[in-house]
Amino acid sequence: MAGATAAATAAPAPEHPVRRAAQRAAGEVRYVALGDSYSSGLGIPEQTDSLCGRSSDNYPSLVARAVGATSFTDVTCAGADTRDMAGRQDSAPPQLDALRPDTTLVTLGIGGNDLDLGGVITRCVLLGYLAPNGSPCKQSYTLLGTDEIGSRIGTTAPRIDAVLAEIHARSPRARVLLVGYPALFPDDGTACRETVALATGDFPWFRDEEKQLNTMLARQADVYDATYVDAYGPSVGHDVCKPAGVRWIEPGDSAEAAGFHPDAAGHRSTADAVLASLTR
Repeated sequence: MAGATAAATAAPAPEHPVRRAAQRAAGEVRYVALGDSYSSGLGIPEQTDSLCGRSSDNYPSLVARAVGATSFTDVTCAGADTRDMAGRQDSAPPQLDALRPDTTLVTLGIGGNDLDLGGVITRCVLLGYLAPNGSPCKQSYTLLGTDEIGSRIGTTAPRIDAVLAEIHARSPRARVLLVGYPALFPDDGTACRETVALATGDFPWFRDEEKQLNTMLARQADVYDATYVDAYGPSVGHDVCKPAGVRWIEPGDSAEAAGFHPDAAGHRSTADAVLASLTR
């Protein structure tokens, strides 16, 4: 037993093939991570910045370690929206100020707070108590015959453009990856009112709105010669409705992550998606 244990200890762990490829392709990597709480790793141990809810195991940190970054600056911050890229966020300086002319890699995860997705979820939960079997939240956001969330997405698109343009201006050598949002609710539209008190009809509606947001981000990435990273696809089947150990989105604040945010497994998935994009 002792000999077997020693041999097992001596044998190196198999290296992740995507990460190995990324390291080979990386060369000198000077990496800056920008974004909101879905990038900062809000609530994931170990929190290294209480103001911004930044974790040492968020996907930017995982990517930086995987590619052996020469330098790594993580300014992701919970609550950030596109205005906080060029402007101060309370006591946090503008995130774009972290960029340098010699920066070679930038990840950006932003847009959800421009839509006030947290407020939308809160409103949907409250309305779900009033009409649990309908779609009261959808109705409240489409009262005048227009999709209010869709309109917010349209308004956010040029703001994403402006951020991407400024990244290219400040760091013209950088490869820019625009990271989308993971699946919060079941992709098949099923409800889990025992876990989240949305009305049954609002689960598929919220899914569609999130997909619309990700579609907009992918289009803006194409316009500004950035790479869109799909965090949604790999996370299907790991949404907030799944049991602990399967879900990557926490239904409430826990030791794993903040409520309605990805946990460590979700960040590992996004890191793998980013690394896969670097090899293409």
